[in-house]
Amino acid sequence: MAKKRKPRRKFTKEFKAEVVKLVLDGGRNVPDVCREQELSESSVYLWVKQAQVDRGQGGPGALTTAEKAELSQLRRENRELRRERDFFEQATAYFAKGKR
Repeated sequence: MAKKRKPRRKFTKEFKAEVVKLVLDGGRNVPDVCREQELSESSVYLWVKQAQVDRGQGGPGALTTAEKAELSQLRRENRELRRERDFFEQATAYFAKGKR
């Protein structure tokens, strides 16, 4: 029998920030906050870790949220430029072949 999956829940940035604030600034521990809010601990630990990086408390090489967004945008642009380049290379080869 296939086990039916729960639908994935989405949380607003404000909600995540409030949960992180409870842990980092409110002196609460993650398991207690998770039980109270009915959240998974792994998600909250990730939110807290990312908030610490954004505050400048991350390890070496850790990317802030803004840096992750910029990297994602640059990768999208890079993919698009590669597609365009490949298209023009193929078009050039096609037209060069036809002139012989």
